[in-house]
Amino acid sequence: MNDSEHEQRDIFGRHVLHLGSGFKEKECPHVVEALSTLGPHLGRWDSRDVVVDVSLQDRDGKEQRVTLRTSLPGLPPLVAVADDVDLTRPLCEAKHTLIRQIEHQKSEREPMNNRCLRSTTVRHPTP
Repeated sequence: MNDSEHEQRDIFGRHVLHLGSGFKEKECPHVVEALSTLGPHLGRWDSRDVVVDVSLQDRDGKEQRVTLRTSLPGLPPLVAVADDVDLTRPLCEAKHTLIRQIEHQKSEREPMNNRCLRSTTVRHPTP
């Protein structure tokens, strides 16, 4: 892992990620590692404005449920949920679901993908 990946993970872990109920303090490095690839998708916002809460329900049960909640400036709150017996699998599934939601929200607000926000159209191209 290179220096920029370590730096990205440190920024993600310290300022953005909040461990909620169900997790033990010793699991923090594992959770940060599993969710660190969220960093590039959250990079367009200031890390002080981004909050990602992760919680675990039904610990050591048949279906442990991981819930990721995020609040990003200019977007509605996003929630991703996944469950499995193994802890790593629902962390990754919830992370991928959250990434899809973030990318979907970003694409709806970008001018190239939203006709209402585009300044140029086929009938009125820019000079």
